[in-house]
Amino acid sequence: MPRRRHRSTSACLLTATALALTALTPAQAGQAAQPPDRLPRVTPEPQSLRPTGADARVTRRVTVVADDRTDPAALRRLVRELEDHGAARVDVAAPDAVPRATGRLTVRLGAAGRPDLTRALAGTAVPDRAEGYALRADGASVALAGADATGQFYAVQSLRQLLQRTGTTWRIAGAAISDFPAMPLRGTVEGFYGTPWTHAERLDQMDFYGDVKANTYIYAPKDDPYHRDKWREPYPEDKAAELGELVERADANHVRFTFAVSPGTSICYSDPDHVQDLTAKLQALYDLGTRSFSIPLDDINYTAWNCEADRAAYGEPGRASAARAQSDLLNHLQRTFVATHEGTRPLQTVPTEYGDLTDTAYKQTLRDALDPEAEVMWTGTDVVPPEITNDQAEAASALFGRKVFVWDNYPVNDFGNTSGRLLLAPYDRREPGLSDHLTGIVANPMNQPYAGKVAVLGAAAFSWNDTAYDAKATWHAALSYLADGDPRATKALLLFADLNHLAPTFGDTPWQPQAPELSRRTAAFWQSWDAGDEAKAVRTLRPYADALAQAPATIRSGKVQPGFVTDAAPWLDATALWGRATVTMTDALDAWHRGDQDRARELAEESRDLQDQARAVRVDPPRNSWGKVQPKIADGVLDTFLTEAAARLT
Repeated sequence: MPRRRHRSTSACLLTATALALTALTPAQAGQAAQPPDRLPRVTPEPQSLRPTGADARVTRRVTVVADDRTDPAALRRLVRELEDHGAARVDVAAPDAVPRATGRLTVRLGAAGRPDLTRALAGTAVPDRAEGYALRADGASVALAGADATGQFYAVQSLRQLLQRTGTTWRIAGAAISDFPAMPLRGTVEGFYGTPWTHAERLDQMDFYGDVKANTYIYAPKDDPYHRDKWREPYPEDKAAELGELVERADANHVRFTFAVSPGTSICYSDPDHVQDLTAKLQALYDLGTRSFSIPLDDINYTAWNCEADRAAYGEPGRASAARAQSDLLNHLQRTFVATHEGTRPLQTVPTEYGDLTDTAYKQTLRDALDPEAEVMWTGTDVVPPEITNDQAEAASALFGRKVFVWDNYPVNDFGNTSGRLLLAPYDRREPGLSDHLTGIVANPMNQPYAGKVAVLGAAAFSWNDTAYDAKATWHAALSYLADGDPRATKALLLFADLNHLAPTFGDTPWQPQAPELSRRTAAFWQSWDAGDEAKAVRTLRPYADALAQAPATIRSGKVQPGFVTDAAPWLDATALWGRATVTMTDALDAWHRGDQDRARELAEESRDLQDQARAVRVDPPRNSWGKVQPKIADGVLDTFLTEAAARLT
């Protein structure tokens, strides 16, 4: 992640009853996740979604109507989804060769304007916007049309979420959708310090981004030596082959693979050989299929030159001279490489001053000198901003002389205040309306890629439709996605995520609180206890404590993505122990109020032993630079409750 030098390191679906495993049946929990009109929830929230009437039943044999303008990736995904949801055979036919067989579902997929699609859409408009699409399901007819190939692919992703099971039959909910993204760029930047993702994890991420309509992935792992320290050296053959495969997987999911190389720690801006080496690095990735490039210049010292030649070319080191040198480099690459290579998108950069709203000689020079085509990334008002508002984004755009592209340092967990933490709170506190001021948002995820999906899905949903974004509903959708829609596993993940809710900044005050639901419940417990209704206090908290203890086993039972279980393993181990400690301490309080003090003390001692076991758990092997540390679980909330409970038993 970018980080400053010399700094230490709804439809609200999360209700009290939804969190308690004993409060809702699985069927009721599934109903709670649906919007009021009873249509399934589609994430990201479409610009327009309305019911049409009759559902479309997935028949044993389905006809898909496609032509040479139908996106191959969208067609493959559509056929796969139909086969996974009840179709024993899917026939693909051209628009002029559709069989006349009755009783068969017909799904039409292709480019907007195709006559048969226009008729089947029955007035549902295909937005004239990049990546826009329209979908209409009504009876035995389904139509999916895209303003471009990506729009077709996204129409299939929305159709996937309209599939519902009734007994043994799958149906596509009768709905009409007209949709497009509010922001052009949406996705992630793998820009953290510590162990980079593996090749297999990155491939999985590309599939995930396709599912959630995220179109951007920036390859920028700080601890890849060929990205930063060895930027002049070509990638070894095996690594280059992996990058080529990753580009192909990204393309298959309509994701823009953006290759970033960060030369700022050693580049001599005025040395033609250095510039040529950098160009050769970009060319090698272009030859692998990459069409989007970034030159991050964050986390470098711009008060000293890397060579004496730069002093001669640009003068004494400082803010203005650094900006001139950087602008010359970036402009050269934009004009001689990007502009001369077919299909290449505008060059992106992370300026050295990336995280505030102070106008400086650096920003003034960059604003005046940098090619207007270049995309400038900004992290907000700090490295980890507690909020991003429309006024802040507008001010940042004025500072850099263009709309900015936000590098959002959430849920990244590579800095000191995140030690021992998974960051599983919702993506939140980004103001609706930011799409008017930004070119896009990419989230900087955790070293743990599957756990990072919770916040990344939220960031993708916000940047798709920021004005309709519901943080808590999308949080529920993200956890349901990880659980493959299983209600019981989703509720267990909701419990677990609440225990890992704290989101720190570089300062002392977190921007999202720890365990808000558990905090509410423990506060209610003491309110009842201190009012003299000890039985009510125990009766209401005990089932929740038991749910905490059982949640890790449910998460590990097979419904949740295996990668998430691996990422979260130490935290799951600790949660099981903390949960059992809470159950045992609650039973101790119950025994105490019933007058069995000996049993209460015995149970309290058992709870303390379980707490000690929980504190002994370590993140091992660690993926983060914070090493083999204790996984933090509801710290400041659960441990405080147990300490106070023990104090009452005296």
